[in-house]
Amino acid sequence: EAIGLYNLGQSCCLNSLLQVFLMNIRFTRILRRITVPSSPAQRRNDVPYQMLLLLEKMQCGKCKAVGPTDLACCLSEHRVQLFVQHDAAQLFLILWNLLKKQMKKPELVEELSDLYTICIQEHLACQKCSFEVKSNSTMLTLPLPVLDANSHRLKTLEDCLRYFFHPEELTGQNMCFCQQCGRKTAFLQSMKLVHLPQTLTLHLKRFCFERSSRTQKLSHYLPFPQELDLREVLTESQCQADDSEKATWQYELFAVVAHSGSSSCGHYCAYIRSLTDCKWYCFNDSVVCQVSWDDVKCTYGHSNLYWRETAYLLFYMKKHPQ
Repeated sequence: EAIGLYNLGQSCCLNSLLQVFLMNIRFTRILRRITVPSSPAQRRNDVPYQMLLLLEKMQCGKCKAVGPTDLACCLSEHRVQLFVQHDAAQLFLILWNLLKKQMKKPELVEELSDLYTICIQEHLACQKCSFEVKSNSTMLTLPLPVLDANSHRLKTLEDCLRYFFHPEELTGQNMCFCQQCGRKTAFLQSMKLVHLPQTLTLHLKRFCFERSSRTQKLSHYLPFPQELDLREVLTESQCQADDSEKATWQYELFAVVAHSGSSSCGHYCAYIRSLTDCKWYCFNDSVVCQVSWDDVKCTYGHSNLYWRETAYLLFYMKKHPQ
C-alpha cells in the first residue's frame, strides 16, 4: 500500500522525490544491499541508510503517512537547506550525488549509475576545415527546452527531444579556436546519444529568466506519451550507439513530478505508476490517492492557468532492459 510523507515545512519537493526513488523497485533493490554504518553518529549522517530506514518505516507501519524527520536532519548535516523552496531538478541531483558518494560498495555505485546515468557524446566541428573534437560526458537528466531559439513554444515532448539534439552553429562571439586553422572560426556543435539508463529522467525547463532578472514559469500545454521509443524520435545522426543498445530504447512512463503555483511560490506533488499493481497514484505529501491517466494528463499544462499543476520532471522506465 502506498504511504504518504508528512510535510515538515516546505518539504513537498523532497517528499515528491523520495516517493519517486522509493517506488522504484530497481532502486530499492540496491538500497537494501548497502553497508550499514558501524557507529550511531555515522548512521545518523548516512543518506542511503536513513533512506532505507524511511523505506522500512513506510512498509512496516500501519499509518497512512510517516514523517521523514530523521532523513531531513541527515540531509541538513550535508548542507541541504530545510524549510525553503527547492527546485526539484536541483534537489534530485543533490540527493543522487549524496547517495552515490556514501554507498561504500563499488558494485552498488555502478548499479546506481546504470540505473540513472545518461551517456552523451559532444561533437564540435570546424566549419572551415575538417577539424573535429569529440568528448564523452554523463548526465543525470536531459534538460529539455520547452521554447526554441526564437522563443516559440515546442508542441510535444518529442519536439523537445529533437530540439535538444539538433546541431547548433556557433558564430560571432560564440566562435571557437580551431587548432588546424590557427584562429577562431564558426563551429557546429551537436550532441549524440550513446547510452540510456534503465530509468530515464527528463527535465522540462519550465522556469526561465526574463530580462528583468525575474524567473518566469512557462505553463503552456506540452503533452508527453505513456510510451516513448527514442529510436522513432531521434535520427541516425543524433545517435552514437549500436543496434543492440538502441533496441532497449523503448520506455514506459513511470512517474511525473508536477509543480503548481508561480516561480516564487509553489507546491510539488508526484504521480507514480506502481510497478506492482500498474495503477497510478498521486502522492501529495501525507495524502495518497489512486488516480487515472486522465488525471496525470492534467499536468500537460495550460497557458492561462499557470498556478495549476504542470509536469516538471518525467521519469521513464525501460520496457525491455538488458
